[in-house]
Amino acid sequence: MTNKRKPWMNWMLFVASLVLVFVLGIVISSIVERKTEAKYAYKPQNTIGEFEPQNEVWGQNFPREFESYYATADTTFASKHLTNAKTDMLAKNPRLVVLFAGYGFSKDYNQGRGHFYAIEDTRNSLRTGSPTNSEDGPMPSTCWTCKSPDVPRLMNEIGVDNYYKGKWSSKGAEIVNPIGCADCHDSKTMNLKITRPALVEAWQRQGKDITKATRNEMRSLVCAQCHVEYYFDKNKPGKEGIMYLTFPWDNGDTMEGMEQYYDNMKFSDWTHAISKAPMIKSQHPDYEVFKTGIHAERGVSCADCHMPYKTEGGQKFTNHHIMSPLKNPANSCQVCHKSETDKLLKNVYDRQDKIKENQDKLEELLVRAHYEAKQAWDLGATEAEMAATLQDIRKGQWRWDYAASGHGNSFHAPIETGRVLSQGIIFTQEARLKLAKILINKGFKGDVPYPNIKTKAEAQKLIGLDIPAEKAAKEQFKKDLLPKWDAEAKERQSKTKK
Repeated sequence: MTNKRKPWMNWMLFVASLVLVFVLGIVISSIVERKTEAKYAYKPQNTIGEFEPQNEVWGQNFPREFESYYATADTTFASKHLTNAKTDMLAKNPRLVVLFAGYGFSKDYNQGRGHFYAIEDTRNSLRTGSPTNSEDGPMPSTCWTCKSPDVPRLMNEIGVDNYYKGKWSSKGAEIVNPIGCADCHDSKTMNLKITRPALVEAWQRQGKDITKATRNEMRSLVCAQCHVEYYFDKNKPGKEGIMYLTFPWDNGDTMEGMEQYYDNMKFSDWTHAISKAPMIKSQHPDYEVFKTGIHAERGVSCADCHMPYKTEGGQKFTNHHIMSPLKNPANSCQVCHKSETDKLLKNVYDRQDKIKENQDKLEELLVRAHYEAKQAWDLGATEAEMAATLQDIRKGQWRWDYAASGHGNSFHAPIETGRVLSQGIIFTQEARLKLAKILINKGFKGDVPYPNIKTKAEAQKLIGLDIPAEKAAKEQFKKDLLPKWDAEAKERQSKTKK
């Protein structure tokens, strides 16, 4: 019997067969993958309490996430300008000692390590001080707020106001677990959760409800609980005397908006020991700067780059090894960018190099401005004569610190960071021009000599710090109190288990 089908019909049948085989292949592959996932799916081993602070307890149910989180203990990564190893920033850049003269950062400023070290690094820092005749160190208990999942537990037990009361060391036996699961997750649903009231309150003051945030927004907002600009409000209405953690976002979360907020309330973190300028210490406005960059504009979240997805044993999960995207560009950058790794790294480093040029120059100009202001005071300048100059120094250093304190700013938003540094240079030079006129009027001729700050030790001696005594007091404090804190914590956790 003759085949009467036309050639094009045979081709159609052939193509249809290929499509059918392809679809069946996808279906079979999906079935096999789901079976594998079911086989290796982790069944809950225990019930996690609402405010359970111990990461190990969560890890029994989520071992892959737990194991990847503890990779934050690794300090071997280094890029061109940053590392996750302990780095003495004052030794690396002694100018910082002068810029922070009169403030705790001139004593001790180490680049933050991974979340695993949050408690250890806070205990060891000279900035948290050491008690002399009691267990109350100089810093408030509010300093613990971003360091541990014990914080939401303690806020629930004693109330937010009582948590913010008292000194840093008064909560030392309570806050012992490093940053972890309960900081960001609901224990029942595992959904992302805001656990720090300052972020919720900042949204409320802006007329927004954070419970309406999308899942993608939450993948950045859980980071914004801590990686932001903030201050301790000791004059909060109805809570006077409590060092209440507050985000200065009422006029917006831009650099200018937050500066206006501080200026309106005549706020300063400290008075500079050399220039007597009323200073603002920028904390680490990572979130605010990130929002001004191209990645945020395109809907990329913090977790997309710093906690990329990972597949292991048929299971897809979020890698909780919170890290620089440059450590793992294949899972972070190259999910979207198809460039070669070397080209991507060069792209990042080129931006960082250009930002650092202006950052270094602004630091030098600020050091000069502080010492030129000191010369003016020494020659008898009045507060009225110095007022405008000190405001320019304040504005110049706020911009430098805003750009420098967020470790990823030159990548997150290089255009905004460059703009902020350029403004800082302008304000600082305006301050120096005003100072030059004051010095001339006081009969001073020549240039104010640039201080000898070639090393950290020279700079600290220059501003009158006795670091050996500070270190000795800290070591004695650790010897006297840390064993007691740890023993009390173990006893409390033992009772909780029972």
